[in-house]
Amino acid sequence: MNTPIYLLGGAQTDFAENAARQGKGLFELMRQAVQGALADSGLQAQDIQSGHVGNFVGELFAGQGLLGGMFAAIDPGFGGMPSGRHEAACASGSIAMLSAMAEIEAGRYDCVLVTGVELERNVPGALAAQHLGAATWVGAEAQDATYAWPHMFSLIGEEYERRYGLRYEHLGRIAEINIANARRNPYAQTRSWQFTPASFSQDDEANPVIEGMIRRQDCGQVTDGAAALVLASPAYAQRWAAQRGRTLAQVPRITGWGHSSAHLRLQAKLQASAGQPYVFPHVRQAIQDAFRRASIADAFALDGIETHDCFTTTEYMAIDHFGITPPGQSWQAIEDGTIAADGRLPVNPSGGLIGAGHPVGATGVRMVLDAARQVSGTAGATQVEGARRFGTLNIGGSATTVVSFVVEGGA
Repeated sequence: MNTPIYLLGGAQTDFAENAARQGKGLFELMRQAVQGALADSGLQAQDIQSGHVGNFVGELFAGQGLLGGMFAAIDPGFGGMPSGRHEAACASGSIAMLSAMAEIEAGRYDCVLVTGVELERNVPGALAAQHLGAATWVGAEAQDATYAWPHMFSLIGEEYERRYGLRYEHLGRIAEINIANARRNPYAQTRSWQFTPASFSQDDEANPVIEGMIRRQDCGQVTDGAAALVLASPAYAQRWAAQRGRTLAQVPRITGWGHSSAHLRLQAKLQASAGQPYVFPHVRQAIQDAFRRASIADAFALDGIETHDCFTTTEYMAIDHFGITPPGQSWQAIEDGTIAADGRLPVNPSGGLIGAGHPVGATGVRMVLDAARQVSGTAGATQVEGARRFGTLNIGGSATTVVSFVVEGGA
């Protein structure tokens, strides 16, 4: 990656908010994040040359599509601006980011806004689970499961158990770390939730089984929310920084990215990787592509990671796929404290999807926003001391669509 993409500002909504109870929908959530990103960047709507929206299932939860048309309703200054909506399940926001970056790299535009939004808490839980199950191969998998995604990610845990062995205490510790991190995040959905040590154990009352090996605290949250970021070319960012008495080196930027896709069905992916060291070789490849484009050797060139933890088994997989441990040995980084907030390589200082929340279409954007805050020293109580380079990993479906970014900042 020869041309970094600069991040001029961003914002997110409070993921603890139940939007429907406040009389809000997709538009209100998106408007809040977009207006916040404009305010944070000091730009006006008319300064934005193109807009992208990440959203998974607006049609199912809200009966609403064509979300790109909401920009002009947010601010008349967006009138006439080209826009579009992108869908890749939980990776929708990252695909919107990649599309915006490609426009800038191609020279079409110099300043582009990306937002991700999802409304999920306006229907009963069972119906929400059914809607979100649209990213499985419908009619071909998870047919006997009450909750499709806990079932699917239990299967991933079971695959680790078969190949390498897996102890539940390590999954429980992942959840415990992320919930603890979320307590310091003023936007996190679970920041005020109360738990006991038993909540992260195999105690069937304090932490009941949902599907297979997946228990309640192993699950990412069902969340309403939105996030937005303003992206810019080096030339535009240079002018923007100079107007604010800053240098270009002080502006956070994306220096690497990786993107891969695989078969929609989980079983096809697991069969394809049989006998290989990584459960999902294409996930490993996306991460390595991001590292290569950012000209870094490995995960320990990062100061922290925001990764997909829709379930604890997802983060368990991410740990070894990032190369923090050898394949199948993710437990080592959990036991020795590597991934803790004060560890050698903190993972999900925001709280991740388990602690901070998971408004599906917004998650990829939120990850990059948190990474940008970390490398610019503006992450508040979640700040990793001295952070200058962060990685992200965003996964759609059963690791069907995978996107990884490297975000860097300066003094």
